[in-house]
Amino acid sequence: MITPQTVFSRANLWQTWLDVEAAMALAQAEIGMIPQWAADEIACKARLDNFDTAELELSVAETMAPIVSLVRALSDICGDAGRFVHWGGTTQNIMSTGRLLLVRRSHQAMLNALARAIDRLGTLADQHAETVMVGRTNHRQALPMTFGFKVAGWIEELARQNERFLSTEKRVFALHFGGAIGAMHSFEGKGEALNAAIARRLNLTPVLVPDRVSLDGQAEYVACLALFGMTVGRIGSELYRLMADEIGEVSETLGIAVVGSSTMPHKVNPKHVVHLVSSAAHLRSKVTAALEAGMPAHEGDAASNQLMSSTIESASALAWELAERLETTLANIEVHAASMAHNLDLNASVIASENLMMLLAHKIGRTVAHDVVHHAVLHSDETSLADTLLENSLVGGAMGRAEMEAALVPAHYLGDSVAIARKAASLAAATATAIRSRSEAWPA
Repeated sequence: MITPQTVFSRANLWQTWLDVEAAMALAQAEIGMIPQWAADEIACKARLDNFDTAELELSVAETMAPIVSLVRALSDICGDAGRFVHWGGTTQNIMSTGRLLLVRRSHQAMLNALARAIDRLGTLADQHAETVMVGRTNHRQALPMTFGFKVAGWIEELARQNERFLSTEKRVFALHFGGAIGAMHSFEGKGEALNAAIARRLNLTPVLVPDRVSLDGQAEYVACLALFGMTVGRIGSELYRLMADEIGEVSETLGIAVVGSSTMPHKVNPKHVVHLVSSAAHLRSKVTAALEAGMPAHEGDAASNQLMSSTIESASALAWELAERLETTLANIEVHAASMAHNLDLNASVIASENLMMLLAHKIGRTVAHDVVHHAVLHSDETSLADTLLENSLVGGAMGRAEMEAALVPAHYLGDSVAIARKAASLAAATATAIRSRSEAWPA
């Protein structure tokens, strides 16, 4: 079973390099560069199980060129067909293409986990479309809204992230297979046809200039993953804040055996969300290295290639892990509507004052209404806001007590929170379905 920790293991890398060698041979036979019988034999033998991996390790240690050692070993076990192995290929073509296949496998698993996380967010948005809570700006209570509305913002941001992934995929999963410097010198004038045939077999996008130094697609992908880390970090940080004792609007569902502190018996700390937040930050940090790696010299630069390879590997694995952590965190989130109601009550008498202000604005003007209501809020500690306002003859002549008190009920002033939450639940379902459909279309 491949995991985020094992996807780029040596064995997986070696096998994908063999997969690329096989695809190249079959594509070359398809366009008449090598005999079909030779290509069939190469493809048949290009399985790591056919190799003595201990002997291969020793060879790689000696050559310090893994593809050279792999090609020699493959040639040896292919008999007469071995003379057609790696026909016109170059090390970087094989290594970068094989690694890209693993990046796509990681990307596919990440998307599947993301789809499940979005499903959970859709459920939360729908279930809590009408769960009233306080909205906060600058860490202060602002206006009443619903928890479903808060979740809706997370859903739409992840939907935008999916659009970014969709746009980036065609550029990152592209075949750069042009020989030593990218101009396809060794492919007998059939380089373009060969690239098209290999790309079709590996389900990659062919490019006009299959060089070794155009790394912008990979850098863009790492940046896209970092934006994913930003969004997930925002969701995780918000949940983390809402778990504070003083707020207590959400919590993690943890088993009774879970220990929060080795010294404070009363402590049960959040577990899932803290890993989510820290992993997201780690993923975001990969951008700088990717941008540095994207500036190689001339027509080939091993230093840039190595930096990009290590960066895209670690970023891909982190993104997969992050998507799974998001799924797990959301699956263990418990919403406390009673705490939300309690916190709303702290300023329940004034939190909908904007509603009252706007109703008064129709009668006495917006600026006057704002100043009158603001003054009343500041001076209504001992009396109700309605009582304070009614002392003002300008207000008393414009609105009665019953209308004022109705306007100040928080649940009467939710804006479009409920409708937005319901629509976001539908968006979540559509986005998750689209993600799964796209993922299933790729080879496993």
